[in-house]
Amino acid sequence: MEARASPRPSVSIGGGGGFGAGRGDGSAFSFLSKGWREVRDSATADLRLMRARADSLRTLADRELEHLLASASTALTSAPPPPLAAGAPIAEFEFVRTRIQPKISELRRRYVSQERELGRRVLEGWAPRGAGKPARARVDLSGITAIRNAIVSEVDGGERWRRVVWNGEAEEGKEWEVLRIIRDGIKEFERRSQTKEIFEGLRSTGELVEKFKSSLKSFNMESQGSKEIQPLDLPEILANLVRQSEPFLDQLGVRRDQCDKLVEALCRKQNHSLSENTSLPVNDKSSDELDLRIASVLQSSGYHADDGFWSEPTKSEVSDDKRHVAIVTTASLPWMTGTAVNPLFRAAYLAKGTRQDVTLVVPWLCKSDQELVYPNSMTFSSPEEQETYIRSWLEERLGFESNFKISFYPGKFSKERRSIIPAGDTSQFIPSREADIAILEEPEHLNWYHHGKRWTDKFNHVVGVVHTNYLEYIKREKNGALQAFLVKHINNWVTRAYCDKVLRLSAATQDLPKSIVCNVHGVNPKFLKIGEEITANRGSWEPPFSKGAYFLGKMVWAKGYRELIDLMAKHKSDLEGFKLDVYGSGEDSQEVQSTARRLDLSLNFFKGRDHADNSLHGYKVFINPSISDVLCTATAEALAMGKFVICAEHPSNEFFMSFPNCLTYKTSEEFVARVKEAMDREPQPLTPEQRYNLSWEAATERFMEYSDLDKVLNNEAAQPGQGRKRKNKRTSQPNLSDIMDGGLALAHRCLTGNEVLRLATGAIPGTRDYDKQHCVDMGLLPPQVQHPVYGW
Repeated sequence: MEARASPRPSVSIGGGGGFGAGRGDGSAFSFLSKGWREVRDSATADLRLMRARADSLRTLADRELEHLLASASTALTSAPPPPLAAGAPIAEFEFVRTRIQPKISELRRRYVSQERELGRRVLEGWAPRGAGKPARARVDLSGITAIRNAIVSEVDGGERWRRVVWNGEAEEGKEWEVLRIIRDGIKEFERRSQTKEIFEGLRSTGELVEKFKSSLKSFNMESQGSKEIQPLDLPEILANLVRQSEPFLDQLGVRRDQCDKLVEALCRKQNHSLSENTSLPVNDKSSDELDLRIASVLQSSGYHADDGFWSEPTKSEVSDDKRHVAIVTTASLPWMTGTAVNPLFRAAYLAKGTRQDVTLVVPWLCKSDQELVYPNSMTFSSPEEQETYIRSWLEERLGFESNFKISFYPGKFSKERRSIIPAGDTSQFIPSREADIAILEEPEHLNWYHHGKRWTDKFNHVVGVVHTNYLEYIKREKNGALQAFLVKHINNWVTRAYCDKVLRLSAATQDLPKSIVCNVHGVNPKFLKIGEEITANRGSWEPPFSKGAYFLGKMVWAKGYRELIDLMAKHKSDLEGFKLDVYGSGEDSQEVQSTARRLDLSLNFFKGRDHADNSLHGYKVFINPSISDVLCTATAEALAMGKFVICAEHPSNEFFMSFPNCLTYKTSEEFVARVKEAMDREPQPLTPEQRYNLSWEAATERFMEYSDLDKVLNNEAAQPGQGRKRKNKRTSQPNLSDIMDGGLALAHRCLTGNEVLRLATGAIPGTRDYDKQHCVDMGLLPPQVQHPVYGW
């Protein structure tokens, strides 16, 4: 079938012919011509109308201007000006003649020229340029808009003038008000015009600047996105390996300056520039280039850590004006043990000083270990939750607000040793910018299996505080003599290699290198308050102590229960009628109680409770026959509450012997005599000096003095311009002692890095690094990411 032609022609805008070309060319062209003529006629009519309206406005403006000039001339000749305004009429008339007339003439001229130009552009723009190709009309109306605004402004001024005149208000002296209106109107018109021009210029300039900034930003993003960080090449890996092996090479006789030259030579062979990552701060020191390269590679791989594991061999500057003290301990609340409670109070009281910031670093146990350690099946799902508990417990016992940080490191609980062993490198959980002063609570315990950075290399000053007499506990085990011999030498080894100063709470502990005996523990302020209340109630009718004697401690044989049962059994007849209440819970509870029942001893057993519990305030005598403690906290608490204390004459009790309420004994017969003496009389109230010696304020002063911490801080204050830089062992020749300490630290690191040797010495399997559960609980990266294969 033959296709029918469309009765409606169509035109392709901007193309050649349209649908229906051929016989329909003439009709299509005539249709377009007819349409164009109609549009042109309509535009011409609109232009005529616009011209007529503009002419009428122009005529009105001319008439009002002539009337204004006539009025001004009449007023000038008929009415003399006021005396105070001499010269004002002439000035106003001159303003009208010199300013208004030229502006009106200029507007008229611009209007006529713009009118002609407008007509020409409209006609040229709408003229047809070919069949099917109508051109676009682009008319600039800015000139007409400006003329319209000017005329309207002038007309408005004329209307206001006319309202004044035709309302009969043009009285003598009033005609100058008309001129003021015109003058203000023209000034406002000029101000608006200038402001508009300035604003338009600023806006266009601002848009240009924003476009330029956007283009630069996009270009920078494209350039950064297109550039990839190259991985470390072989010379860089070797340079880093040499740098981290400097302690080992130093022991082999290779000087550190030679190592530095070798590292510098290897770094010169690299082809990568530091400009690859401009976000990193570039230092002037060439030794930092390798660190920046490694950091850029790590950042490009998505790795980020607050503390760089690629730490420099020399110690950098401390980040702020304050010194930083990190207290690292082996236990944490709610485990009510000495290494959990005493470091907590030490952190609180050290943080009261204005010269240092304090961070308490405690172990984090997974839930499976928490159930074995913490009392009453208490567990925590996150370190933040445990931190809340610790701070709440401390606030109930302090009379001030503590201001220190709490940080966690991964730990594992050893059932055999009933202690927590660190998992991984504990020192890495203290940022390098805060690695200034370290206090290691139980330094031998923390470093038995320490496989990480040497504490004295990372910190300026390292202080160890010995809490536990491990040799005394080990001797009680199977093959205890041999184990005690090995542990004694290991303790000497690690404390010498990792500490600058060691504080022993009493002479009952092992004599360690660099050590001094001093009690740097205080008493919970709550016990001192209880003692003050008991002393205040001595004059009342009710006696302060209504109960007899008691013993409180964890129920394990090593905590003095063996000595207690032996004394009570040996002098059962001498102590007839004497009853002793025992408070404690522990692994040996059943065995201890069954032994006491079998010997028919006058011992009443109760579950363990807090020493500050109200039920214990009425006891007058505290008996503690233990000789395994280094410094019994319960003994100090009982003295603070104003009670008698009966204890063995032992180095662990030497600090308490100066108190009149402390009754010591050497033999079992003296023990019986001390018990009878205490039961027959009342204890003496503590003097203010004795009470202060038991406080944590006094303990903190002793710690600052005997740990040399006060000297470290005072030297910093004496040389503020030089003290901020950490010590650099490269600048001085090492002595024989330093070489020996470095060799011991290197040997210990090699031994603890071998899993077979670790297990052979009793380490918990898998504690060389933290495990997956620690990563989940603490938000840590896996150990293989923290320690890459090319790290030393």
